[in-house]
Amino acid sequence: MKPGSDRSEVWELFLYIAGETPRSVIAFQNLKDICNTHLAGRYTIEVIDLVKNPTLAEIDQIVAIPTLVRKLPKPVRKIIGDLSNTEKTLIDLQVRPAKLKNATQKDHRDAS
Repeated sequence: MKPGSDRSEVWELFLYIAGETPRSVIAFQNLKDICNTHLAGRYTIEVIDLVKNPTLAEIDQIVAIPTLVRKLPKPVRKIIGDLSNTEKTLIDLQVRPAKLKNATQKDHRDAS
């Protein structure tokens, strides 16, 4: 099954940042907006500040910040940057946009 196809699956997302820089704050806000719109009620976000815990970068092999790591659903995916390009972020995360989901559901209802 492809990620994003099961509406009940929980998405585990880890955002690696380095302090509260403007870019980190923007990345977190963009991530929250994307999740609220496209994964409502089906996600967890853990923010990992590498200034406070630098050794945690080794676990997920973080080489740039901010970096978003999707651990679930598998496979693990990584996105570097502030996530400001919503369409690209959705594609990289393999999330079907909410508008597309609603249109698909409507098409299925119309066909019945």
